[in-house]
Amino acid sequence: MSEQYVEMNRLAWDQRTETHFKSDFYDVPGFLAGRTSLREIELAEMVPVAGRRLLHLQCHFGLDTLSWARLGAHCTGVDLSSVSIEKAKYLNEQTGLNARFVRSDVYHYQRGPEPPFDIVFSSYGAICWLPDLVRWANIVAANLVTGGTFYLAEFHPFHNLVSGYQYFDSEKPDIENEATYTENGSGMTATMATWSHPMSSVINALINAGFVITRMNEHPFSPYNCFDGLEEREQGRFYFSHLGQDAPLVYTLTGKKAG
Repeated sequence: MSEQYVEMNRLAWDQRTETHFKSDFYDVPGFLAGRTSLREIELAEMVPVAGRRLLHLQCHFGLDTLSWARLGAHCTGVDLSSVSIEKAKYLNEQTGLNARFVRSDVYHYQRGPEPPFDIVFSSYGAICWLPDLVRWANIVAANLVTGGTFYLAEFHPFHNLVSGYQYFDSEKPDIENEATYTENGSGMTATMATWSHPMSSVINALINAGFVITRMNEHPFSPYNCFDGLEEREQGRFYFSHLGQDAPLVYTLTGKKAG
């Protein structure tokens, strides 16, 4: 991965984190008061986490990581942004949840002497920042025990296509100067590099890394109001219509690391 793009995205996420931390979208005060940041999709589909070691890749400032910790998981969160990790450590101290946070991009994460994890988790707008899914899948596998679970909840690439982005893999990223998705971010823009990945590339990368895919689901709604043109028809469910039909907005994958 080009160091130029890594640095570009790191600086952008450092800037975004300051804005996100103060937003209603993330609702940090509500989280500190006891609310979970996890959404109905992952709560319904995730394997039990209590007492298990969980690695959260691309954790931002740790709300989901700490929400899994509240459910009894022993959590480690990893993120590219040093500002995000500082905020995550602050929230960890405020909640007393004893999670661990590490600043690293996914490709250079080193677990160290600790044993492999029981669960690796990643969600919502994560893999678009990664150019090489084969390398990513191998890193996921390297950090899981045999029989361990990988769970991914991700925005559906169909929405990328109808929004004018690439659908299939390309070595060349989309580079844009864009505002962030939180309600308080309209005046803040940053230049960022992203890569599109069809679901076939995600699935094949995981299979080739030694995973057995045990479940795949597609959902016609997003739990986040983070795209233009979404309609909240039910509380916490945001839909997008394309030519009069509901478009898929989220897909999920559960995989087991084979022996």
